[in-house]
Amino acid sequence: MAPHSILRRFFPFLRWLPYSTGNFRADFLAGLTVALVLVPQSMAYAQLAGLPAYYGLYAAFLPVMVAALWGSSNQLGTGPVAVVSLLTASALTPLAASGSDAFIALAIMLALLVGLVQLVLGVFKLGVIVNFLSHPVIVGFTNAAAMIIGLSQINKLIGVPMGRSEHFIEDIWGVAKLVGDTHLPTLAMGVAAIAIMWVIRKKAPKLPGVLIAVAVTTTASWLIGFERNAVATIEQVAEPEARALLTEFVRTEARIKEINDQIGVKAAELTRLRKDRGELSHEVVTLKYEVDLLRLQIKDREDENRRRNRAIRSFVFERVAAPDGQAHELYAEGRVPAGKVADGHRWRIARAAQGNMKLTGGGEVVGRVPEGLPSIGVPKMSWDMLGSLLSAAIVISLVGFMEAISIAKAIAAKTKQKIDPNQELIGQGLANIVGAATQSFPVSGSFSRSAVNINAGAMTGMSSVFTGLFVLLTLLFLTPLLYHLPQAVLAAVIIMAVIGLINFDAVKHAWKASRHDGIAAVATFVATLAFAPHLDTGILIGAGLAIGLYLYRTMSPRTVILGRHPDGTLRDIRVHNLPPSQVVTAVRFDGRLYFANVAFFEDAILEAVANNPQAPYLLIVGDGINELDASGEEVIHHIVERMRGNGVVVLFAGLKKQVLDVMQATGLHDTIGEQSFFATAERALERIYSREEHLDTADGLRPVAVPAPVAEQRFG
Repeated sequence: MAPHSILRRFFPFLRWLPYSTGNFRADFLAGLTVALVLVPQSMAYAQLAGLPAYYGLYAAFLPVMVAALWGSSNQLGTGPVAVVSLLTASALTPLAASGSDAFIALAIMLALLVGLVQLVLGVFKLGVIVNFLSHPVIVGFTNAAAMIIGLSQINKLIGVPMGRSEHFIEDIWGVAKLVGDTHLPTLAMGVAAIAIMWVIRKKAPKLPGVLIAVAVTTTASWLIGFERNAVATIEQVAEPEARALLTEFVRTEARIKEINDQIGVKAAELTRLRKDRGELSHEVVTLKYEVDLLRLQIKDREDENRRRNRAIRSFVFERVAAPDGQAHELYAEGRVPAGKVADGHRWRIARAAQGNMKLTGGGEVVGRVPEGLPSIGVPKMSWDMLGSLLSAAIVISLVGFMEAISIAKAIAAKTKQKIDPNQELIGQGLANIVGAATQSFPVSGSFSRSAVNINAGAMTGMSSVFTGLFVLLTLLFLTPLLYHLPQAVLAAVIIMAVIGLINFDAVKHAWKASRHDGIAAVATFVATLAFAPHLDTGILIGAGLAIGLYLYRTMSPRTVILGRHPDGTLRDIRVHNLPPSQVVTAVRFDGRLYFANVAFFEDAILEAVANNPQAPYLLIVGDGINELDASGEEVIHHIVERMRGNGVVVLFAGLKKQVLDVMQATGLHDTIGEQSFFATAERALERIYSREEHLDTADGLRPVAVPAPVAEQRFG
């Protein structure tokens, strides 16, 4: 292999060289254009993933550049995307509270696992494994995921809390019950953002509608004082039910911290005992059992507090100023005692910890975004969580890669660029690994940003490098401008982005193409909705069903009895109402002949012979048999022996090389005899009807022209 080929294999971005001034100008402008879309989108998708908004900027920095440098597509835009963000949230929500330090650590660890899975698949050229997720399954999943994503943002759009439980439908129903508590300024911000983006998309699609909506609403938020926060203590809550819940919540939080401290002490002791006494010693087994019990206690208490937090956030309070400079009092809405005057705002408890509460009485905004670059370091591995994250990592790896490669191929159809799926896997894998080292959550290829990239004139992957550099400038200098960005606007950005993913026509098309594909698409759609927020369950059910239906189809492939059509060709006698032959039972088998369908094949052959008992010949037309395994070879052997015992001569026509190779390797070809194999069905029929006893037979299968009688060669 030439030196430059080796270099390009390890550094695929060298294909951009020589790099012209024209390419630089085009890539620079495209990179800037994509960055204007990516910055607000990435923050929105970080929130969708359950992380603070600024983690989206971390995911939009180095991963974007690395994927372009080591991928195979010149215009594919990588970074945070809706479906992968939702899969991240669904995988981690049962393991930790959204936005918590533990949740963030797990998200970074998940990005590392996703990157490793994709990198291994790419290095070993296993990109074809993605084919296990069939197109109908992805269509069903994408439609359901888009609906879930959109519905999950409704609470932010109307300014009410949304609980997190094991059943997404229950959470949405909880939001529906709170529609009457809609915070009108929040709704106005969200609707205004949607209107701006929609109008720009229709009237001036070349303008960065997302950025304009963000700029306008953030400025409005700052001018009107959209955010309103306050702090309080539990003692200030006058509502007995709310105070009791808060007290229990804080007490349980303290107990969780206490148990965590105990686990830390016991874990250190466990490590010491393993070295001194061995893994199977009585002390180690006992201590390990105690640690497991403590972890179960933590899980139970975390579940309890998750339910309490959901109830606490549903309370709406009115704040009454106390006389003589004393602390304010919080009464449930509508229960302010006579003679006391509330401040005119509706307050909710945003967060409670250690007896103190953060109150919000206005709209929610992004808040302070840390300036500077993300810290660089190897993610902390939680071996206890590894098993829980691995299945999610595999699903995200496959779904994310399928999304990326589909986009890359769609772009390549326009640019005529050759796409290497395995190289794209390596690029996506490295992007996630580097992202994990810089506090990123899982990323993938984005259809909307890739479209913006190519429409803006991007020539090479340098456009994505420029995009990453613009995000870097944002992290270093522009984050204070994002403080007043309303959360409702980020929700609007997500909703507008996923509307385009809903495509029921694709499900309808799959149903028309194949009833089984339609069933797989619909089942995936229903399962994904039913099992939300555990989206990986829905897609695994869909993939398993699609594979099962495929195997079911191959277990009973099409088998037809052939007759002579008036146009001279051999056709299905049932479909074309053709007369059967008195001489030959001609059977065509369309499909692989392997262990799953050998019984069906044998039954079909025996039934065909039994229905035509006077015919002395059985002709198996095998031009539709693409594969033969040991089970298929064995059943052919049995059929030939059984037919010979009944005085029926078995002939084969049109068998492909790979089938004949198996027969020759096992000796079956010699057992049957060379004289029983023909290149085509017509040649086999000509040989049969050229026999003296059939020369004058008027039969449906008789060839148009039969050669003169020749010296007979006996079959069988």
